[in-house]
Amino acid sequence: MSRSEAPDERDVPARAAIRQAVSVSLATGLYGVSFGALAVAAGLSVPQAMALSLLMFSGGSQFAFIGVVGAGGLAGAAIATAGLLGVRNGLYGPQVSPLLGVRGWRRPLAAQLTIDESTAVATAQRERRAARIGFWWTGVGVFVLWNAFTLAGALVGDALGDPRKYGLDAAAAAAFLGLVWPRVTGPNARHAQLVAAGSVLVALAVTPFVPAGIPVLLAAIVAILAGLLTSPPTPVKTQEAAA
Repeated sequence: MSRSEAPDERDVPARAAIRQAVSVSLATGLYGVSFGALAVAAGLSVPQAMALSLLMFSGGSQFAFIGVVGAGGLAGAAIATAGLLGVRNGLYGPQVSPLLGVRGWRRPLAAQLTIDESTAVATAQRERRAARIGFWWTGVGVFVLWNAFTLAGALVGDALGDPRKYGLDAAAAAAFLGLVWPRVTGPNARHAQLVAAGSVLVALAVTPFVPAGIPVLLAAIVAILAGLLTSPPTPVKTQEAAA
């Protein structure tokens, strides 16, 4: 192998990480259209919808927030539910921090971009350099596209007027389900499915007796407790022989 070929071969994992990051960013960013439209349908203004995407930047938490608000729930219940669902992002820190090795002003930036997608792409790479590239490309890509499509969806939703004419007032639950469905399917998703089923049962049981928004909050608490007290089985990894 010549010296001129070596750099190209070393860049193969990096290019693969970038391709994966771009595809994940596009797929995730498109959900921002739904969020923007549904946020306006739930009663938020366009600037309020944008503030949620820019500052909260957690799709599941954002959809949960507007779901509670749209159902007439208390503001405290909406905030608490979104906050509980966002706790998982903090748990990703120990996974990605050793891969990134960031310091100074990059630490808060990395924290803001530590989401499901950036963590998944980073930890899927076999080389540390590719993991770093995958994290930053995914995090920045999702952030930019999510906020751009949130703005587009909010403007469209604002122009539509009464959201009940188009069924947008009842679509938040469907959009939230579409966002979380990939996380409860697949060959190793048994634990997540059991936790989700328990949360649903709790929410259904208390719905007739508590104000709107509280069932979602209680379901989120159940999911958090289940995640803290139990853990899914760890798959056995085989070690590949060095080439």
